[in-house]
Amino acid sequence: MATQQDAWRPVTPWTVIAAILLPPLGIFLSRGLTPAFWLTVVLTVIGWVPGMIFALALLFVPDQIPIR
Repeated sequence: MATQQDAWRPVTPWTVIAAILLPPLGIFLSRGLTPAFWLTVVLTVIGWVPGMIFALALLFVPDQIPIR
C-alpha cells in the first residue's frame, strides 16, 4: 500500500491544463487509475464544471480530500 509520500507528486502545468480541458485525464496523470479517477469520470459525465472543480481540488489540496 502506498504511503502519503509515495502518492504525492508535484503538480505540473500540463496536469493542470489536462484537468481543465478533460478532468479525468488530469487525475489519471497525477494519480493513475484510482477511485478518485472514477469519481472524476462520473462527475464529468454529469457535467464538465463539477468534474473540473473536483479535479482541480484534488490537484491543489489533496490532503483535504480523503479519496486516494
